[in-house]
Amino acid sequence: MKATAESRKARAERLAALLVEARREAGLTQVELAERLGRKQAYVSKYETGARGVDVLELMEIADVLSCDPAELLRKLR
Repeated sequence: MKATAESRKARAERLAALLVEARREAGLTQVELAERLGRKQAYVSKYETGARGVDVLELMEIADVLSCDPAELLRKLR
């Protein structure tokens, strides 16, 4: 199946929502997550709002900090 710009955007929005949900379930604020990632709070805010995407390695790093399975996050995008 060829991804359209619309489907890519929808998946990006869904991934952002899943990452917000995982962060909240971990009991972390954006600031706390950013500190654990060694990044600024703006980094977390930008990917949570869809202003920027995350690559595979970033997703794995975020998932590690949040103690969630990155593969499960990706499965939920289907």
